[in-house]
Amino acid sequence: MDSLPYYLQTVVNGILAGCIYALFAMGLTLIYGVLNFVNFAHGELIMWGAYFLYLAMAEPFALPLYAAVPLALGMTALLGAAMDFALFKPLRKANRLTLLIAAIGLSFFLRNAAQLFWGAQVRTYGFEIRQGYRWLGVSLTPQQLAIIAISLICICGVYLLFFKSRMGKSMRALADNLDLARISGIHTGKVILSAWIISSLLAGVGGILMALDTNLNPEMGVVNLIKAFAATLIGGVGNLWGALIGGLIIGLAENIAVLFISPGYKDAVAFVIMVIILLARPYVVTDKRTD
Repeated sequence: MDSLPYYLQTVVNGILAGCIYALFAMGLTLIYGVLNFVNFAHGELIMWGAYFLYLAMAEPFALPLYAAVPLALGMTALLGAAMDFALFKPLRKANRLTLLIAAIGLSFFLRNAAQLFWGAQVRTYGFEIRQGYRWLGVSLTPQQLAIIAISLICICGVYLLFFKSRMGKSMRALADNLDLARISGIHTGKVILSAWIISSLLAGVGGILMALDTNLNPEMGVVNLIKAFAATLIGGVGNLWGALIGGLIIGLAENIAVLFISPGYKDAVAFVIMVIILLARPYVVTDKRTD
C-alpha cells in the first residue's frame, strides 16, 4: 500500500511527458498531413524554440518571462517559415527521398549552429522550483501544472483551428488532395505557410515546456524527434488526434518502464516502440498521392 503513491506519481509523470510529446507529434503529423513528408528537422524546431526563450531572457535582453515567451515563439515560427521557403519550397515536387535527405541535412546544420552559439553544455532557465502541491501522495510543482494547462490550451486551440475555421477546412482539403484543393481555388501557398507556422509553434511551445521542467541542450531535438515520430506511428501517420493519443502513450510507456529498467534507458523506450511498429506494419508510412 505504501508503494501506491509511487505508482501514482509515475503515472502522473507519464501524463506530463505525454502532454509535451503530444504537442511535438501533432506538429510533426500536421506537416505530413499537408505536404506528405516527414520533417526530420522538426526536432530542431523543438530545440531552437527552447533556446530562443533562453536567449530572450539572458543578457543583454533580459526580458521578463511574459515578454520573452511571445518573442521566442515568434522567432520559432519565423524559423519554420524560413525552413520551408529556403529549402522545402524549391523541393516541393521532389520525391520523398530527396526531401528526407534535405531534412536530415538541415537538422544537422541547425543542431551544430545551436552548439556553436551556446556550446554543448546543459543549461537551465534558472527558475526557482517552488514547493509542489500534494494530493494522495502525488506531488506537482507549479511548472508541471503549467505544462498540463498550456498543453490543454494548445490542444483545444488546434481543435478549434482545424474543425471550426476556414483555414482548418483548407488544410484538411490539402491533406486529402493537394491538386484538387488548388483547382478548387484554395490559396495553397498561404495554407502551407500557415501549416508550417502552426507546426513550429507547437514545437516551440513543447520545447519551452520541456526545458522548463528539465533543461536545455543541443541534442534535445533529436531525442524528442524520435519520441514524436513514435507517437505519430502509434496514432497513424497524418492523424492529428492519433498523434495526441500516441504522445500520451509514449509518455506513459517510458515512465512506467523506469519501474523495471534503469532510468538511463528511458529514452530508448520510444525507439524500441517505433522499431516494433515499423516491423509489424512496414507500410504504415505510405504515399497518399501515388493512388
